[in-house]
Amino acid sequence: MATRTDLLKSVRALLEALTDPNTNPNQLLSTFTTLPEPLVHEHGLPELAPFLGRPFTGQDEIATYFELLSSLLSIKNMVFEPEESWVVDTRCMAVSLQGTATFIWKQTQQAWDETFVYRIKLAVDGSRSGETGRLAVCEYHVWADTGAAYLARCGRLGDLMGSGSGGEDFEPEEGTA
Repeated sequence: MATRTDLLKSVRALLEALTDPNTNPNQLLSTFTTLPEPLVHEHGLPELAPFLGRPFTGQDEIATYFELLSSLLSIKNMVFEPEESWVVDTRCMAVSLQGTATFIWKQTQQAWDETFVYRIKLAVDGSRSGETGRLAVCEYHVWADTGAAYLARCGRLGDLMGSGSGGEDFEPEEGTA
């Protein structure tokens, strides 16, 4: 059974790859297993943003997920709560944690500050190259502010935020209510 220290080391590697602007896609992908096939799932309605509500399974699809994110969003000031606050379950080999960041929808340049939650499950990688025994991410789940992402995508976040009324003036687009 993996120890808390083992799990934290692998999660730290993922978080460093996510937050380092100089990380190349292969470095990020190397934090995931190859066998078992890894999964990325950002929870939400798929109609709100193209990276939401669908599983990205396997190295190629995970690469697609992160390419999609970087093509649509800029992310600034990503920080995570202290490790002492992380929930670490050595029995199921998972770590849950919270972070914050500023997200900018590139096309509309609308930005929002957000708190998000990750649940990261780890497994011993049975790599196709014969390298085994490495602990890596096999499931990466994200829960975030899908409403803000949708409004920023539509160019409506500024209208809502600027109303100062908590959004009573906001009228959803036709067919979205």
